[in-house]
Amino acid sequence: MKSLRELYKIGRGPSSSHTIGPQRIAEYALRQYGRQAFRVELFGSLALTGKGHGTDRVLKEVLGPDTEIVYNTQQTELLHPNQLKVYAGGRELFTALSVGGGSVVIDGQVDASPEVYPEANFAHIAAFAAAHGLSLPGYVRHYEPDIYPHLETVWQTMKDSVTRGLEATGTLNGGLALERKAKALFCANTKFELSVMRENRKLSAYALAVAEENAGNGVVVTAPTCGAAGILPAVLYYMYKDCNVPEEDILDALATAGVVGNVVKQNASISGAECGCQAEVGVACAMAAAALAQIYGLDVTAIECSAEIALEHNLGLTCDPVLGLVQIPCIERNAMAAIKAVNAVMLAKSLESKHKISFDEIVEVMYETGKDMNSGYRETATGGLAKVYHRP
Repeated sequence: MKSLRELYKIGRGPSSSHTIGPQRIAEYALRQYGRQAFRVELFGSLALTGKGHGTDRVLKEVLGPDTEIVYNTQQTELLHPNQLKVYAGGRELFTALSVGGGSVVIDGQVDASPEVYPEANFAHIAAFAAAHGLSLPGYVRHYEPDIYPHLETVWQTMKDSVTRGLEATGTLNGGLALERKAKALFCANTKFELSVMRENRKLSAYALAVAEENAGNGVVVTAPTCGAAGILPAVLYYMYKDCNVPEEDILDALATAGVVGNVVKQNASISGAECGCQAEVGVACAMAAAALAQIYGLDVTAIECSAEIALEHNLGLTCDPVLGLVQIPCIERNAMAAIKAVNAVMLAKSLESKHKISFDEIVEVMYETGKDMNSGYRETATGGLAKVYHRP
């Protein structure tokens, strides 16, 4: 598995696979071929939702405003649902895939960053940690002793995205006329509000804040993707701001969450175009549950149980963005998943000894489920909510 730097990327929304990935591909084209008149052909999800996700915008920002963008929605035999080809001078230069979380494959070559973690799955990680007397943060430090400065930057970016989102008002661009709700939700004074409802409201507001920042092309952290970027920051910010958890514990929680995200990225997918929203929001929920379990001081077995419960109860979650925008249902899903992550840890604390399904098994099931999904539910905006919505 690769460095946590490859999981936690910092960039502008709204979609890591549709904006950050294509940006990296475009930058590669410039490095390799210099500035010239490029033509980029988009396939699959990139063709069907590229306009709503800002793919055309980011390609033209990098390659030049005269770059020709071709949306090929007819070709279905693809190497990956997020595929593009780059042309110049009348010839094809290369084929590239945006495989989720901003990671790319160009002409069959995965990015050159080295493999850092030799363990293949969570069971191997847990066994190595037990054999060496390591916690999961200790496991991360064992292989990446210099990763914590990056995690500090990640955490600062997450905090900034929450605070900006809580202050922002107005309407998000894109055609839905969707108003930002995070500030109003955070400031709401609800009659007869129970304490648990108040805390859920704050947690939801933190998640909405980041998700709305992402939808507004703000700077966020892929955790593991832009579309699911609000879930982990919401849980961590709540523990930091409202429960006075020290920042060194937050960094350890980020490391633990990174282990969970890396396992899914290695053995399945974090791409909504490949496996639906279960691969984005579901995985983010599992990462947030693992992070919270780490903060609570639970052992590796209970952390695994927390992550498994969180992912299990997102199985089958579809990716059906209305108008191809990362707004409906994406923003509210971040809030719902943040609450679900907390509930997963609560259940794990009580049920861990009766745990029957491993995290590795649920990752395998998630991947199989995603592959079985109709293409309309995999970030194509042709099924589900995207299909039933009609412009007023």
